[in-house]
Amino acid sequence: MDFQLSDDQRALRSGMRDLLGAVFDRDRLRAAVDRGGALDRSLWRELGAAGFFALRLPEEAGGVGLGLPEAVLLFEEAGRALLPGPLVATHLAAGLVKGAAEGEAVVTAVDGDLPVAHLEGADAVLTGADALTGEALRDVVAAARPVRSMDPLTPLHRVAGRAAATEAHPGALRQETALRDEAALLTAAEQLGSAARSTEAAVQHAGEREQFGSPVGSFQAVKHLCADMLARTEPARAAVYAAAVTGDPVEIAAAKLLADDAAVRNARDCLQIHGGMGFTWEADVHLHLKRAWLRAASWLTGAGAEELLAADLGVAGPRPGSSGAYGRGVPEAGGGG
Repeated sequence: MDFQLSDDQRALRSGMRDLLGAVFDRDRLRAAVDRGGALDRSLWRELGAAGFFALRLPEEAGGVGLGLPEAVLLFEEAGRALLPGPLVATHLAAGLVKGAAEGEAVVTAVDGDLPVAHLEGADAVLTGADALTGEALRDVVAAARPVRSMDPLTPLHRVAGRAAATEAHPGALRQETALRDEAALLTAAEQLGSAARSTEAAVQHAGEREQFGSPVGSFQAVKHLCADMLARTEPARAAVYAAAVTGDPVEIAAAKLLADDAAVRNARDCLQIHGGMGFTWEADVHLHLKRAWLRAASWLTGAGAEELLAADLGVAGPRPGSSGAYGRGVPEAGGGG
């Protein structure tokens, strides 16, 4: 079986990278940081016009008619660019929430007991397979309280009670499970893009920065760090791409586990290679690290992924009282979207 990208898939990925380079360059990234992560509605509409949110909707419903493998490629590019906003939730809400597919509506999501990302700027909130809008949404926003976010591009709110605590029939539960699997995979794709970008930034800096008359990349310790970053990124890429093809929940768990590890550890190594300047606010390295931490706590945690993989191997089932899957029991770290 050939898992190489087709020419059309490569063109799709290249086109999205070019688009994001034009509409969300470093100046706009820094502007987003300065305004505290508040969403840029014009950027959201540009993404909608490019088919980012409607990618998997059938053509007869106004979508592009592509699948998860193509969606993963777009979300990988979004992760590279550190694109802010509840991208995953709005993509999943296309066809469910009016305006989501076109980028006219911003949709966030409740992810277990975690704080909700971009709640104040949202037009709808996914709660399982349903969405809160209108008066119900306004009630949730009014009762929510802001919490400190580790990522300056992702404002968080703690909702009062459980906005998603509603009775659901078996069909709705199956739909919600499928939605959470897809959310975990798309989040893994963002982590993959961030891991790859951190690797590129580290290699570039190691080749340009000189110490003792030589590029720091000529030092063996720095070479090892860069090699380790690549050795984490490529297995994660293979896992994410394969999970997008099969849609298997266990493969999605493996992909999320590897992508989270690559994104977090690569950002930390990139920061170390940058030295003292890597710790400064003006450098972008810390933004990748903070976003990677946030995503790692979203949708499917490392502990939850390990439980699913262990259960599939027949080693053990989910332990009573464990953090389990999909973000439950994780403290104040991240939010859906």
